[in-house]
Amino acid sequence: MSLDIVILAAGQGTRMRSALPKVLHPVAGKSMLGHVIDTARQLQPHSIQVVIGHGAEAVRERLAASDLNFVLQAEQLGTGHAVAQALPALSAERVLILYGDVPLIAAETLQRLLALVSDQQLGLLTVQLADPTGYGRIVRGADGQVEAIVEHKDANAAQRAISEGNTGILAVPGKRLADWLGRLSNSNAQGEYYLTDVIAMAVADGLVVATEQASDEMEVLGANDRIQLSQLERHYQYRAGRRLMAQGVTLIDPARFDLRGEVTVGRDVLIDINVILEGQVVIEDGVHIGPNCVIKDSVLRQGAIVKANSHLDGADVGEGADCGPFARLRPGSVLGAKAHVGNFVELKNAKLGAGAKAGHLSYLGDAEIGARTNIGAGTITCNYDGANKFKTVLGEDVFIGSNSSLVAPVSLGDGATTGAGSTVTIDVPANTLAVGRAKQRNIEGWKRPVKLNK
Repeated sequence: MSLDIVILAAGQGTRMRSALPKVLHPVAGKSMLGHVIDTARQLQPHSIQVVIGHGAEAVRERLAASDLNFVLQAEQLGTGHAVAQALPALSAERVLILYGDVPLIAAETLQRLLALVSDQQLGLLTVQLADPTGYGRIVRGADGQVEAIVEHKDANAAQRAISEGNTGILAVPGKRLADWLGRLSNSNAQGEYYLTDVIAMAVADGLVVATEQASDEMEVLGANDRIQLSQLERHYQYRAGRRLMAQGVTLIDPARFDLRGEVTVGRDVLIDINVILEGQVVIEDGVHIGPNCVIKDSVLRQGAIVKANSHLDGADVGEGADCGPFARLRPGSVLGAKAHVGNFVELKNAKLGAGAKAGHLSYLGDAEIGARTNIGAGTITCNYDGANKFKTVLGEDVFIGSNSSLVAPVSLGDGATTGAGSTVTIDVPANTLAVGRAKQRNIEGWKRPVKLNK
């Protein structure tokens, strides 16, 4: 059966106390609405309709895609009114209603819900709540069948004692939806058109309201304030950590780990505390990542070691290579097998061959460095003239003395050496020593400056 999905994302989110539209607030580095859209895509629908209102242009600009249709709800008159705005674009046999601030809903749960829908039956997602305050209550008859949903503000004492809450997520036969929405009334405590009133209408029309249960409260929790947003964040990270540990990763403390993208992992990986993985990250077998590291859009190959407080962005760390502590690898950085980058070394678009070393306190940008080459402390590649970037090429087994400046474009042949403190401005042939520094003078009798009395 064909499927249309409507995502309600028009709310202001006043309790967020933010200029950013509520649905754009992030969980694990991605907007809440972005999470819901990604889940919706997994269901392979005929269309995805996103109902926007507050901050509509910002939402549209951030998430625009060819498979999304944005529908404006100019006035926020309730959930039923919001769905009605999307009606002209709906044509599928089933319609699924989701919420842009409920980011942890699982595709598997929604698939089970959709399986309940037929011409004579709709699917309602409910959840058992320890504290149902604020939730609509699922009212069932003596036969256990759903009869209605009563919003908390409209519920009597007996209804408020019900622990089964409405998640708002609903799957209905498409051909029935227009009729039900057209019959909604705003005669309630909020003066709004409740989508939940569709349930009582369906029962009155002789349809069965079948229910599916969410796995837990967190799966269907919406974020109305930053406290709930933080709860969603931690639960997302808890689930991510459990998935990684099941795949053979040791997390020293799962409560101090953050995944803000997608990661592929091998076996016997160890991740210490306060590590953040962003974007697309690949971690192969036997990799160790020290504490307080940020790794974004990078590949860590078998046996690589990233030591404490290192920052990798767009890097490729080779087999058995190591970097850090306090190393920074910027986009285009590649370490060959068993290469080493030490503390306070920064790479940008630089490739180190197998076994090459840059031990400490260096900047290597737009550079190609051969196997087993050694970079002394304080070395920099002068790759930018204020307008253009230039490349430095070092052959194999080159030795760069400490505090050298390599002024690009420049090349050093295999086995070349630079004396410490040299500024190298012309190419150096293979197996040649380059010394590019002023001649030392010792001035006898020189007096240091002294402070002047004021």
